[in-house]
Amino acid sequence: MGGFFDAPARRAELEESEKTISEPGFWDDQENAQKVVQKRSRIEKALQQQEGFETGVSDAEVLFEFAATDADSAKELQNLVARLDKEVDAAQTQSLLSGETDVNNAICSIQAGAGGTDAQDFAQMLLRMYLRWAERKGFKVDVLDEQSGSEAGLKSATFRVEGEYAYGLLSTEAGVHRLVRISPFNSGGSRETSFASLFVSPEIDENIEVNIDDKDLRIDTYRSSGAGGQHVNVTDSAVRITHLPTNTVVTCQNQRSQLQNRAVAMTVLRSKLYELELEKRRGDAAELEATKQDISFGSQIRNYVLHPYRLVKDTRTKFEQTDVDAVLDGEIDAFIKEFLMFKKGASFGNA
Repeated sequence: MGGFFDAPARRAELEESEKTISEPGFWDDQENAQKVVQKRSRIEKALQQQEGFETGVSDAEVLFEFAATDADSAKELQNLVARLDKEVDAAQTQSLLSGETDVNNAICSIQAGAGGTDAQDFAQMLLRMYLRWAERKGFKVDVLDEQSGSEAGLKSATFRVEGEYAYGLLSTEAGVHRLVRISPFNSGGSRETSFASLFVSPEIDENIEVNIDDKDLRIDTYRSSGAGGQHVNVTDSAVRITHLPTNTVVTCQNQRSQLQNRAVAMTVLRSKLYELELEKRRGDAAELEATKQDISFGSQIRNYVLHPYRLVKDTRTKFEQTDVDAVLDGEIDAFIKEFLMFKKGASFGNA
């Protein structure tokens, strides 16, 4: 269990964290203290995970001795190996995440692009894909806002994904997605191309300072059209906040009151502005804005082809899968891992 499961290094890190926590005055700096405690917790989980892998391998060795003559042992061995393979793959993917905010929760926005009703239907398909993926991960998801399409699907949706490394994993999916299929919305049965985009930002806590001047905000309220129960249908509880200097717009309508919607919208706005600042520091702000604005042909990160053949292909890594239904049902881990490996390889190449 070598390689990315470097247990001796992890134990050394844990000892260092314990030493830091025991120092006098450690809690004087609350922000730094929280980071150290969270790091210790992640190291402890990693070591527990490795112990689980080692136990699994030992169990597999025992089962292997009986598998040749005992059908039940062979079946149990097969299931154990499949589980270990899946868990090791997930751990390897996680080991590729090292960004400062990778461990954070994620705030995601889906926007329909070129393609009319087909694009709005595709936006709905993408939302379901990511909700199914999050469900398999055991992540908690809150849909904060949905703007229904004129005939079907969604014009836009914003959702929050809560779980360790949610941002690091989902940030690999940010960009324009392209769907090619026989349109169910025209009687001619023609093949149509449609687009939708995903924008992802890390949810940040109150300890991270993001300067937002009240005079830079335009706050509008309107009648909710989404989920939320009877209350939102009889009051103007939905909130739209526009940050004028960056033209960043966030909306929230799925909470029970205007006050709650405003609070959630401000959380989303802070996270989006933080992500924009990070991109600016990395020199990618112009490229990011172009990706957000041009949700059409030539800017996609992934193609989902349902006709005349069936294939999902990532344009960045060239990784592809033919089981389109499984991908649209949330089985996107292979794409995420491939991009993280591609990204890490590119960073080494530029070093």
